[in-house]
Amino acid sequence: MSTRPILSSAHLASENGTSLSEFEFALTIANNAFSRWMLHCAKAGGASDMAPLDVLIVHHINHRERAKTLSEICFMLNMEDTHTVNYSLKKLLKKGLIEGEKKGKEVRYKTSREGRKFCVNYRKIREDCLVQSLQNLSLSPEELASFAGKMRSLAGLYDQASREVASL
Repeated sequence: MSTRPILSSAHLASENGTSLSEFEFALTIANNAFSRWMLHCAKAGGASDMAPLDVLIVHHINHRERAKTLSEICFMLNMEDTHTVNYSLKKLLKKGLIEGEKKGKEVRYKTSREGRKFCVNYRKIREDCLVQSLQNLSLSPEELASFAGKMRSLAGLYDQASREVASL
């Protein structure tokens, strides 16, 4: 039985780039599934009308219970577009999930009581619906952690390649 690559853009699959095209298609599907998951989990956790970025940002702000600036949030999430992150912060402020405190010229954001409650609800739903399902895969926690490390390394390659192509 021959295995054919699973691609969304066969015209990008060169002799040396077919596996990269397979990875990119899998990444696209995984990203869309992860985004859909975040929205449904957020809604079940008590926060509707959120974009995937909103969910990522509220969780990052809640991370380690330390207030964070716009630039720290962008850096950690590897985002260049501060405008979209700032828009998300305004939405989260309006929803009452985060609070902002101005220190000098910068605003530092932290989760509000409602935001912390949301994060706890989200975690419980994640444990019940997603973590339990993960145990059905033949993938150990160590293998999953290794895979995550490889994905971060690949992200670095894409960052470098984007710098190269921006200079063309």
